[in-house]
Amino acid sequence: MYTQTVLDHFMNPRNVGEMPDADGVGEVGNAKCGDIMKMHIKVTDNVITHATFLTFGCCAAIAASSISTTLIIGKTTEEALAVTNKNVVDELGGLPPAKVHCSVLAQESIALAVSDYYTRHGIDKAVPKMDSHCDSCTGSCGGGH
Repeated sequence: MYTQTVLDHFMNPRNVGEMPDADGVGEVGNAKCGDIMKMHIKVTDNVITHATFLTFGCCAAIAASSISTTLIIGKTTEEALAVTNKNVVDELGGLPPAKVHCSVLAQESIALAVSDYYTRHGIDKAVPKMDSHCDSCTGSCGGGH
């Protein structure tokens, strides 16, 4: 059901934890599935130098959170905003259709963390509004995506 990459990121998640001195924090949840993701970012000269997450959820939610931190560390905030749920799914080697919504939550948490960073630091940049479904919505995820 899950790829080896998903299982690895679930069993050995990267960058887990709170970041009290975060420059930006994004938290999202899905009431239908119960998953909650919180992404923290540290930014220096517009580059994300560190990212951590706290996730309450299933295997796919934890794996999507973990891989997302690895995708954005070292990227500019604009590059991080360009990370899509499809990128998350591809990096994980795929997700079952019913779990694709976890990748959407990961994308949303990144966008909200960057938006929070912009707000906290008085940066006047618009963050694109998140679509309410994933790139390849089938409706089968049960999460409304």
